[in-house]
Amino acid sequence: MKLFEKEASSYLDVIIEYAQIYGLKVLGALLALVIGLWLIKWAIKAINGIMVRANVAESLRPFLLSLTGTLLKVMLGISILSMVGIVMTSFIAILASAGLAVGMALSGTLQNFAGGVMILLFKPFKVGDYIDAQGYNGVVKEIQIFVTILTTADNKTILIPNGGLSNGAMTNYSTQATRRVDWVFGIGYGDDLNKAKEILTNILNADSRVLQDPAVFIGLAELADSSVNLAVRAWVNAPDYWGVFYDANEKVYNEFNASGINIPFPQMDVHVHNTK
Repeated sequence: MKLFEKEASSYLDVIIEYAQIYGLKVLGALLALVIGLWLIKWAIKAINGIMVRANVAESLRPFLLSLTGTLLKVMLGISILSMVGIVMTSFIAILASAGLAVGMALSGTLQNFAGGVMILLFKPFKVGDYIDAQGYNGVVKEIQIFVTILTTADNKTILIPNGGLSNGAMTNYSTQATRRVDWVFGIGYGDDLNKAKEILTNILNADSRVLQDPAVFIGLAELADSSVNLAVRAWVNAPDYWGVFYDANEKVYNEFNASGINIPFPQMDVHVHNTK
């Protein structure tokens, strides 16, 4: 009985000793955990408010908030374990090595993810814009985290990885309200240049879609091998670009023919000399 009491007393002393050593640390860690979780919750709400005011894409906000919350909680967990007295150096090294290995294995995917984040944050284009990028052109149907989906003019669906899209050259035809339409019309040598310019001017001035400011420009661009080429430039509202372009081509063809102005094609004159 005395031996049992002695062992119990010994265990009790050990418990008291550990309680004295770690009790305050554990209480401090629990307090830090509660305060830390409250601060993380407050920080997530504040970040969400900032993103809403900055008009960050709605599809991106939940992911960024979740990622931020997870990183903050991991940092809080490491800090609390360190407060208790657990050495975290080896754990952090293992975690960093694992992160590096995963990053190398998913380098292409991570590049596309980073590109998607950059596109959604800085918005070089938006859904509904007509763009030309990575050898494809079409209307942006959807911007996802990893890919951007285009719909082409012939109703094909194109998926472009966001990594290359965010790093490569891209033309956005929808950012400006107006666009300039360019033509080059050729007439034959000997045809009436002033008459051709008058016809072109009348055609464009009669089209209500052509803007008057800036004014239509018509100039002699080149004395080519088979034709005298006229450069024609007119400004239109962006949605009217292709309509004006195709309509003007048809009207010029008809008006030139009706007025006796030739639209030449490349040709070569061969002269044969008899040397006998």
